[in-house]
Amino acid sequence: MQDMSRVDRIWNHPLYQQHLKGLLEAEQKREFCRHTPEHFLDVARLTYIFALEAGLSISKDIIYGAALLHDIGRKQQYDHGIPHEKASAAIAEQILPECGYAKEERAFILDAILSHRKKEAGESLNGLMYRADKMSRLCFACPAEQKCDWPKEKKNETIQY
Repeated sequence: MQDMSRVDRIWNHPLYQQHLKGLLEAEQKREFCRHTPEHFLDVARLTYIFALEAGLSISKDIIYGAALLHDIGRKQQYDHGIPHEKASAAIAEQILPECGYAKEERAFILDAILSHRKKEAGESLNGLMYRADKMSRLCFACPAEQKCDWPKEKKNETIQY
């Protein structure tokens, strides 16, 4: 079993908790997909499954670290119009060094956060996270699906994982 203590440090980091609290408050009445810890963990678990299936050797705590942080800047998008991937990366830059991630690992995670909204082919962490981010959404069971403006090709309309 891989050591996940660095992921726990991200979760318990005061700055992470501050941004998470603000995000959860901002999205409390959101009708569409919410950006909650459940979403972050769904993205982490799916990305990890995809990496295993592809035979990639990406550390579990790298994947989980990236997933926990990938949407944490959404409140800055709502409040200040900053694209959430940029806000999330800026927050991650402050948190990751204090959680024991090496410079190269931080760069890898930041790249994944900044790229998680760009459709990428291939078996990179960026491509796997993009796919997991979309597949984590339960469009097939969403009561607001008919009102959702996501293009059909992004919607997760069947159970696959």
